[in-house]
Amino acid sequence: MMKKGIKELVADAEAVIETISAETAIEIAQQDDVELIDIRDIRELQREGTVPGAKHAPRGMLEFWVDPDSPYHKPLFASGKKFVLYCASGWRSALATRALQEMGLEPVCHISGGFTAWKKAGGSVEAVEKK
Repeated sequence: MMKKGIKELVADAEAVIETISAETAIEIAQQDDVELIDIRDIRELQREGTVPGAKHAPRGMLEFWVDPDSPYHKPLFASGKKFVLYCASGWRSALATRALQEMGLEPVCHISGGFTAWKKAGGSVEAVEKK
């Protein structure tokens, strides 16, 4: 028997992280000090598109890309910008935001409802081609 299910894990994360609405994300997306980070699997991006200008950081590599001591570190995550994470519905991004916050990355938040909420709020979407 599991001690905690996914709903409990997400609720625990949301209690200690910053969550913003899709409408707020749309408003701040073009600011120079904000980076939108799409953590969905590449197949999701190819199937559904992504937010124009968002950087792709697959969930499975995120902590490795953020950690400056990792051989996989990406300088983007040392930029000092505000990172706004999103996935399809906001569950993975809540957990990822908590993990990055625990690592010491600041400022970091996620979009409530994820990419689904972004689209519903009228946010722009661009196609991602298969490579």
